[in-house]
Amino acid sequence: MLKYIRRRILGTLPTLLLVVTFVFFFVRLIPGDPARLVAGEQATQADVEVIRVKLGLDKPLGTQYIEYLVGLIKGDLGTSLRTKRPVTTEIAGRIGNTLKLAFITLAWSTVVGVIMGVWSGRHRGKWQDYLGMTISVSGISIPSFWLGFLLIMLFSVKLKWLPTTGASSWKSFILPSVTLGVAIAAIIARFTRSSIVETLKEDYVRTARAKGLKENIVIWRHAFRNSLISVVTVVGLRFGFLLGGSVVAEAVFAFPGLGTLLVESVNYRDYPAIQSLILIFSLQFLVINLVVDILYAALNPEIKLG
Repeated sequence: MLKYIRRRILGTLPTLLLVVTFVFFFVRLIPGDPARLVAGEQATQADVEVIRVKLGLDKPLGTQYIEYLVGLIKGDLGTSLRTKRPVTTEIAGRIGNTLKLAFITLAWSTVVGVIMGVWSGRHRGKWQDYLGMTISVSGISIPSFWLGFLLIMLFSVKLKWLPTTGASSWKSFILPSVTLGVAIAAIIARFTRSSIVETLKEDYVRTARAKGLKENIVIWRHAFRNSLISVVTVVGLRFGFLLGGSVVAEAVFAFPGLGTLLVESVNYRDYPAIQSLILIFSLQFLVINLVVDILYAALNPEIKLG
């Protein structure tokens, strides 16, 4: 197992280098001059050139790229052009909120999605199945930004139950979590339902029923356990989405997470922050894929790790 994990980790290094290289050159295609933004609109061209030299933006791109790689190896993500603070400090102040939001959202959406999927798969072709899948399709189809504004209008403006911005209390996580989790629960429900339907056709399920086992035991102990591989896959991918793709929801609710930090950094042409955030998002996807592969082996011993 350790040999497999080590080999997989080493295999991700070329991918990470490719991501770092692509992001470094791609962000420099964003229109706008960071030196002008830092200097201010009233600054003269001479002042802008001084700022450009100070930021190292006057150097050839190849030199900037090498310096960036050296900094990454040393654990230095650079200094934010917007706040003049280390990028690691900026990320450390936001990543906790994003992780909390991701775990809360993934927890309830997984439970709801699995229950709905099993319920629909168990009653395939009946009204329960049609109802469950109708709800799932609706959840996937609703745009997250529209759902977010709708929740704000109802629970914040009309009822005044929940706050609309910030992350000062547990109530601040409810609306963003629902906005992100509805689509995730719907996707998990559809994958679970399809997997359950296929599993219920297997011989061992018919054998379990022939032995007189209760239907709940057949469903949850036999069918669901052997359907977990597909469920684990979609849950892992959705967790990656929550960490890196919650930009819209965080922007709607002015939630102080990595998503809003990325938007702010792009608006300010903050190269060091943009590069570091995208690198983190890419790294977490690679880590999640590794964890999912290991869970495959734990759930199904027939899957070879070699």
